[in-house]
Amino acid sequence: MLKAYKYRIYPNQKQKELIEKTFGCCRFVYNFCRAEQKKQEEMWTTVKEMQQQGYPLQDYKSRYFNKFENVNALKE
Repeated sequence: MLKAYKYRIYPNQKQKELIEKTFGCCRFVYNFCRAEQKKQEEMWTTVKEMQQQGYPLQDYKSRYFNKFENVNALKE
């Protein structure tokens, strides 16, 4: 048997503003990291296509998406 509890909160105006700011920051962080991840995926797709066409890619240096580097980039 599964149980669930539902709660309803009644925040005052200051709490509403804080909740909205928190959700806004979370949305920004998610969108920032997702955009960086998409850039890396597009770059690696291009590199794989070039490699299939026979271009030498020994000198190509790049990294896959790294979560920790993006978290540190948020501070900037």
